[in-house]
Amino acid sequence: MKLVSLFDEFLKDTVNLNKTRIDLLEASIPALRSFVRESEWKPKVRTFVEQGSWAHQTIIRPIDSGEFDADLLVMVDPVDGWTAADYVESLGRMFSESKTYGDKTKTWDYCVTITYAGDRKIDLAPCIVGRLWESSLEVCNRKGSFELTSPVEYTEWMKERNAYSGNNSFRKVTRLVKYLRDIKETFTCPSVLLTTLLGNEIQWFEKGTDEFADVPTTLKTLMGRLDNRLRMYPTRPTVTNPKLQSEDFSPLFGTDEQYSNFRTVIARYRKWIDEAHAMEGRQESIKAWQKVFGPEFAKADVVKAAADGMSESASTSLIGRFLDSTAAHLGGIVDMVRDYGLSILPAGFARPPHIQAPPWRSVAHPADIAVKAEWRSASHVQGGRMVAAGQLLKGQGGLYFRASLADGTPVPPEYSVEWRITNTGAEAMSKKAGRGGFEISNKGDGRWEQLMYRGIHMAEAFVVRRSDDVLVGVSKPFYVVIE
Repeated sequence: MKLVSLFDEFLKDTVNLNKTRIDLLEASIPALRSFVRESEWKPKVRTFVEQGSWAHQTIIRPIDSGEFDADLLVMVDPVDGWTAADYVESLGRMFSESKTYGDKTKTWDYCVTITYAGDRKIDLAPCIVGRLWESSLEVCNRKGSFELTSPVEYTEWMKERNAYSGNNSFRKVTRLVKYLRDIKETFTCPSVLLTTLLGNEIQWFEKGTDEFADVPTTLKTLMGRLDNRLRMYPTRPTVTNPKLQSEDFSPLFGTDEQYSNFRTVIARYRKWIDEAHAMEGRQESIKAWQKVFGPEFAKADVVKAAADGMSESASTSLIGRFLDSTAAHLGGIVDMVRDYGLSILPAGFARPPHIQAPPWRSVAHPADIAVKAEWRSASHVQGGRMVAAGQLLKGQGGLYFRASLADGTPVPPEYSVEWRITNTGAEAMSKKAGRGGFEISNKGDGRWEQLMYRGIHMAEAFVVRRSDDVLVGVSKPFYVVIE
């Protein structure tokens, strides 16, 4: 069964990079462009060109709320006597020595990476225009070579393939297969190689045909064709850049063993996709698609179907019985969030009766504040691993919360950050540890909280202007789920 609407929801809610992050990414670019143009960097800058998944509109949401990146080419005229390394290293020094970007900068072989608050990265790569002939384009390898490239032409090729598929389905399927790669972790294949392999299976004369009628059908078509093609090549085939015949992407497959594994895994997923597409019953088909994409696919539909199949009292038992007026919900709601995600929580969950209202006067429209959390084994430990809201955690160690402005920059010193920490659940409430009031930062510029009680808890950041005690910014609840 195709379940087109469920694929649309899955892409929107789980796979696609959410609009807030795209806005943050795009808001960072003008400042980077201005910094380069206004600097004393020797090469003359012609323009800037987006490339990669960002330019192709196939960028996806990172798994476990990790970092996402975007690529920006800095198109420059050649400098007499400069080596490929000179372009990359001088650009890196310029960013490293600046007050704005110094602590965010890292220089690699081909690019300079600017990392924003552990959330997003922007790679700036020098691209030399006209060094060999008038329109030639070359990226720079610090190891000593200039390498021909064709980013604009490749992006146009990708857009052509998307137009042939109809309904934007090629882009959507590319995102789905990248998500499958990241969530399963059963194969490795860089995005440019994966995009090329899939795009090669669409031809201009197929526009408007049934094979590309919608997203699940396009997925079935492309994965079937890719599997058929890989079966023809026991060893790594040549995969030519469609717009630069001298460039072969096949080394990106990795070792012979990695290529062999890629063939095997694509064949497996092709079989599962064919089975899910052919399944007739809705719930049976959902289960088959979840075999491919995991429990995030159609999770809300599964909960609704379970509730619809019960009596009214039993349906209440499935979701509502875990909540009561004291917020001392039973621990079973943790299992439901584990299986179906935070979306099953009722709208009023974040405002239990014992929560305290903000005591400050407020501006009419408080700014959005971002909250990040890092798990650490103890309060005194420096550094740990990033944790996503709603991620299932053990009742050990603790979380270090930090607040920032929506673009990832720190809260300015003329503002204070107050934290509302709210516990819910039978275990916390029985020990009179519900809290729900306001706390100050207790570790540097953030808040440390120990993980103790089974349940779903919340941390919220409130930014208050010190000069007049007015609330100017508020975060959404950061849900902490302890099993």
